[in-house]
Amino acid sequence: MDTRIETIEKAAGYIKSRLDGREPIAGIILGSGLASLADEITDRTVIPYDDIPGFPVSTAPGHKSNFIVGTLGGRCVVAMQGRFHYYEGYGMDTVTLPVRVMKKLGIKYLFVSNAAGGVNLDYRVGDLMVIRDHINLLPNPLIGPNMDEYGPRFPDMTRPYDLDLIRRAHEIAAKHGFTLREGTYIGSSGPTYETPSEYNYFRIIGADATGMSTIPEVIVARHSGITVFGMSVITNETKKEFAPDYVNDGLDVIAAADKAASRMVTIFRSLIETL
Repeated sequence: MDTRIETIEKAAGYIKSRLDGREPIAGIILGSGLASLADEITDRTVIPYDDIPGFPVSTAPGHKSNFIVGTLGGRCVVAMQGRFHYYEGYGMDTVTLPVRVMKKLGIKYLFVSNAAGGVNLDYRVGDLMVIRDHINLLPNPLIGPNMDEYGPRFPDMTRPYDLDLIRRAHEIAAKHGFTLREGTYIGSSGPTYETPSEYNYFRIIGADATGMSTIPEVIVARHSGITVFGMSVITNETKKEFAPDYVNDGLDVIAAADKAASRMVTIFRSLIETL
């Protein structure tokens, strides 16, 4: 057996043994500073990554290392409280392992979130951006032998983020009295924050927000036929000219994400109610 599939099946088998027959309809991946959404999940079972065969732990600031299975918006969900990043030294098979595992658990939808830098000059700290499209500067996680039982060799990526869920998200935000940005997310390896010239380059080629995650997970989800909704919390802003003493700080990023988390929870919970 392909060792990748063996790892997926062992991990999924262990998690299933803890679920008392529950089958999640949606998976949720929580980015930096956004783990508070997990507090909204009721009737939950918390499974530390350390307990799951083949799972590493998340080392990124603001990321815990738990799988949480329970109820959100009246539906059974599984949430990743902390993700794995390429910059942590993990290969793409490891970065995207949880998505394959959630597929084996039965999810039909994947909700991804991240803290992102605002590339669009109109964006401000605390804005929520629905991800409409992405530009990938990370290694593609499908490089290597294709896992035919999960999806085709060349998956279509014309609409990686579901248009109907995007439409519904805007309706939910309007109902609750706030607005959402909508744009293109660009993913690069990190862990350095971007230089001013890189921000400018990203904007020129069509990006609105930038980060160091999400895209590999989305590619693997779409390869597996999972419907995806993505959202970025804008935690720092680009400028035409940066002040001489300006710095990007990881703790500031987490704090900004925390402040916007309640609105993201509203969107995710309300969307899941409609599934």
